[in-house]
Amino acid sequence: MSDDDDAPSQGNETDNEALAEAYNKGLELQKTGDLTGAEEAFRLALALDPKDTGGVAIRLAAIGVENSPEKMPDAYVATLFDQHADVFDEILVDELGYCVPLLVRDLIDRLAIGPFDRMLDLGCGTGLTGVSLADCTHHRTGLDLSERIVELAYDREVYDDLYVGEAVEFLKDFEEEDGSRPHWDLIAATDVLPYLGAIEPFLNGASNRLNARGYLTFSTETLPKETLAGRSYMVGPKNRFAQGEAYVLAGLGAAGFEVLAMEPITVRLEEGEPVPGHLVMARLS
Repeated sequence: MSDDDDAPSQGNETDNEALAEAYNKGLELQKTGDLTGAEEAFRLALALDPKDTGGVAIRLAAIGVENSPEKMPDAYVATLFDQHADVFDEILVDELGYCVPLLVRDLIDRLAIGPFDRMLDLGCGTGLTGVSLADCTHHRTGLDLSERIVELAYDREVYDDLYVGEAVEFLKDFEEEDGSRPHWDLIAATDVLPYLGAIEPFLNGASNRLNARGYLTFSTETLPKETLAGRSYMVGPKNRFAQGEAYVLAGLGAAGFEVLAMEPITVRLEEGEPVPGHLVMARLS
């Protein structure tokens, strides 16, 4: 999803006005190159909204005055997707040229793997990955942070189960009503890592939720090595996380995965320019 310049919203009207004023002032100063002024405005916005529904922590990292956090604030991601739910597919597919779910389906064919009995679709959105993989999966579970997005996924009638929640927490804690901890044959996360900086909790969680020899597929965004400058991950200029290829490969190995494919792809367009990344398919060793 594109990080548009919508002001965040929270409690009472007075707080909303002050928060919007500080947030929008930060955006304007950032655009004019006054990063000192932008930092001051963003820090005020963060003080007014500690849950960070506007993703101010990400913007502070993007302008270089804070280290990259390990992930985006949950409140920010949920708010961002709730705000754009009704035009989600139009923005993602038509404007941003997003087609990662179709690339995953093609990769499954080329690797001659599947079909899969049980699939977990993390960050399922409105169900684009569920639709793309419907013919090679039997039972599909979807998860997303945005309650409004999950409602739209439900209307698509492609998932057997749908939940609202954060991906890493779901992998760690989710239990069925009888207390059992379900496992899956395929876990897909086609637009999750751009909202996570550190990937170890995600990879370890996926490893613990896959059946023996289960598969994990996901996409990443990346930046040139000279921009990453030795960092494993960072917030990029478009306020999304980028991970280095070596970091991703090392994380997969440490979590017990065998990499079947790590292919360079164009993840999406941003202001008409291609955003580079990788499409990964890994199998639990």
